[in-house]
Amino acid sequence: MDVAVVITRPEITTSVTRGAARLLTALGYAPLAEVALPNGRRADLMALGPKGEIFIVEVKSGIEDFRVDLKWPEYRPYCDAFAFAVAPEFPREILPEEPGLIVADGFGGAILREATVAPLAGARRKALTLAFARLAALRAAGVQAMEL
Repeated sequence: MDVAVVITRPEITTSVTRGAARLLTALGYAPLAEVALPNGRRADLMALGPKGEIFIVEVKSGIEDFRVDLKWPEYRPYCDAFAFAVAPEFPREILPEEPGLIVADGFGGAILREATVAPLAGARRKALTLAFARLAALRAAGVQAMEL
């Protein structure tokens, strides 16, 4: 008897997010999940690099998730680099070519296309970095904070 295993969209999202965060950590970044940005949008992953660079990753769990969620260009003003993260079986040809591309599962990930770097202005970088540090400290203290 064959048994089909069905993986739900939230399970795919969790797995891809975990793998992308593990990849970013291995690359020297400090990632935070579910970060509300100053424009009201929410980044699936926001990571601070060793030189202060800010990387945002948008996780896409499937075709429908990508097609109905067109807000990703609104993340670019709040990061130096932006990438999509998808599961290995995601049809990557439907994604735009400009952002970076990470393929990930619950164990890790790989960068298939480097994210284009567009450095933030100094004042915005400072404000985002301070907000990121405060958010990370609040979360470490057990406070359920999400906003920058």
